[in-house]
Amino acid sequence: MATLLQTKARSMPSSLLSLTYPSKALFHRQFALLRHAVPAGTPSFANDEVASRVSLDEHLIEHKESTFFMRVAGDSMRGLGIFDGDLLVVDRALPAADGSVVIAVVDGEFTVKQLVYTATGRLLRAAHPDYADLIIQPEQDLSIWGVVQWNVHKVQAAN
Repeated sequence: MATLLQTKARSMPSSLLSLTYPSKALFHRQFALLRHAVPAGTPSFANDEVASRVSLDEHLIEHKESTFFMRVAGDSMRGLGIFDGDLLVVDRALPAADGSVVIAVVDGEFTVKQLVYTATGRLLRAAHPDYADLIIQPEQDLSIWGVVQWNVHKVQAAN
């Protein structure tokens, strides 16, 4: 395991290492999964019968070797349900398609945005009206660091 962590550390910018390596506490832990889905429309009779156990790493992570967690700082993506402080599950093995939410590196700076292909090139789109699209100019350095697969955020309002 130490070898894997050292390999990941060498392939990541040092500024992200403390923020992105998945916690061992999440891996190999299983939680109860109720037999019936919870209706979001018309209420139904309560049933707390456990159908099975679910492991969050098996459910959320497709490629363990290339998946990282990142915290969001800021509100530019709130229109897509990504809020300040949310935990993103980012997979570096997946190709970024048009419309993907990505972790991009623009001129050495990290950002989370929606990748959009246009007739004239690529742009990074925020999901908040106060933030303009970032149109990537030919002289700019853009790399897609990873594709956001999941967003985990607290539902309960802060006190």
